[in-house]
Amino acid sequence: MAAELCYSGFLVVMVSVFMEKIVILVDVQNVYYTAREAYQHNFDYNAFWRLVTENREVVNAFAYAIDRGDEKQRQFQNILRAIGFEVKLKPFIQRSDGTAKGDWDVGITIDALECGKEADTVILVSGDGDFSILLDTLSEKYGVKTEVYGVPQLTSASLINSAGHFHPIDKTLLL
Repeated sequence: MAAELCYSGFLVVMVSVFMEKIVILVDVQNVYYTAREAYQHNFDYNAFWRLVTENREVVNAFAYAIDRGDEKQRQFQNILRAIGFEVKLKPFIQRSDGTAKGDWDVGITIDALECGKEADTVILVSGDGDFSILLDTLSEKYGVKTEVYGVPQLTSASLINSAGHFHPIDKTLLL
């Protein structure tokens, strides 16, 4: 949309630029394990950030991770913060039977519903089919567009179908 003003004999054209508002939600454990299993490479968070934020306004960007307390992991979390993510950590829980717990499904869902209201598009990086209902709710209840980035062969079909747009993680998004 352009508006014209005449100021002291000069024609001034004012252009209103719409920046799409986005919320980014990254299931760090999911993308780590699926990229490693499918490609034997790590996800490139810098390339991803450049791609999804181009000509868009980031309202919120969260990376959800498990805190095991080691130095290498702290360095990785600091890299995510430097890129622009707010890193949310949950402690790693080792059960007495040897199994482990540490997923962020509920936290991601709450943030998506809370922050999604303020966004035009919610971008989820995960292959977890549990998020299908979340994407349907964001789209139907709030009118929010949804995008999913996932490793194609390890992303739930229901999640792909619920996404407004599915972006396969391929070599362009790998280190």
